[in-house]
Formats: sequence, structure tokens, C-alpha cells
Amino acid sequence: MMRRRAVMAMLGVVGLALAGCSAPSTASPRSERAEGMLADRIVVEKAAHRMTLFAGERKLATYRVSLGRGGLAPKVRQGDRRTPEGDYRITGRNPRSAYHLSLRIGYPTPAQSAQARAGGVDPGGDIMIHGLPNGRGGMAALYRGQDWTDGCIAVTDAEMDEIWRLTRDGAAVRILP
Repeated sequence: MMRRRAVMAMLGVVGLALAGCSAPSTASPRSERAEGMLADRIVVEKAAHRMTLFAGERKLATYRVSLGRGGLAPKVRQGDRRTPEGDYRITGRNPRSAYHLSLRIGYPTPAQSAQARAGGVDPGGDIMIHGLPNGRGGMAALYRGQDWTDGCIAVTDAEMDEIWRLTRDGAAVRILP
């Protein structure tokens, strides 16, 4: 009996220690969300590594995000591994993404394409809001706080499940410096 209590106590200590290994989600508590509301606007603040979903003026949820590993400057060309800045829309969904789930951002805009062509470069594309690489969802703590994408906006798989459910097709996306 004494040995069993010691084992149970040890498991409790290990469980508490491991609970601190994964960074907590900064998603708003569900009690702050109105049932049935869908985000019609997403604001990404690159410098703060923060993404907020809104329904009208009501804040639905806020997430800590990882960005492109090319630094915080705006995307200029394909391969620079930077996250773009500007105003966009959610233009598609990919339930079979290589990164859990993904929402396509309508980058580049016609103006960004023209600017890139004038500079003799390809603006790139395929900018998404997505989860972790498939099969790596259990390693969320290793990705958290690291800019690792090729220019996309990444969250944990659990957060991406929530964002997928909360975001309406065609939602406005504003990516700020």
C-alpha cells in the first residue's frame, strides 16, 4: 500500500512537470465566444506573433503564431521565406494539407504581383494559415515560439481545428508588421 502511494505521488509529480512542457494556448476561453458566431475577419500582428479572429467587432479568439523563417520583413519574392503583409481574403480550404489543415490566404494581390514583376521577381504564393506538419502534432512545444514556415502562419493542430471551425469562407485577413 505504501509503495502504491509512492508510485501514485511520483506519477502526479511527473504529470505536473510534463504539463509545463507544452505552452498553453492563448485562445480565448470558450465562455467568451457566442455560439454559432463565425470569424469574418482575421488580424495577424507579425511583431507580436499574434493572430486574432473577429466576428464583426467581437473578438472570438487569439492565438500565438509561428511565421516565416525569413524574418519579419514583408514577403517580396518566392523563396524569401517571409510572411506577407497587407489585406487579403481566405480563398480556400485544404482538409488534406501536409500541415494538418490549412486555410489559403489570397496572396499575392494584383498590386503585389505587379510590383514583383516590375522588380523582375516571382512574388510566390501558397500562403496559408495551417497546423503542424502531419505526424508532428505531438511535438507542438518544439514548434511554439519558433518561426519555421516558408512564409505561412502556423498554430498547433488543436488550434487549427478550432480556427477551421470558427472561420467563414471569404473572411478578411489583415497581416500587419
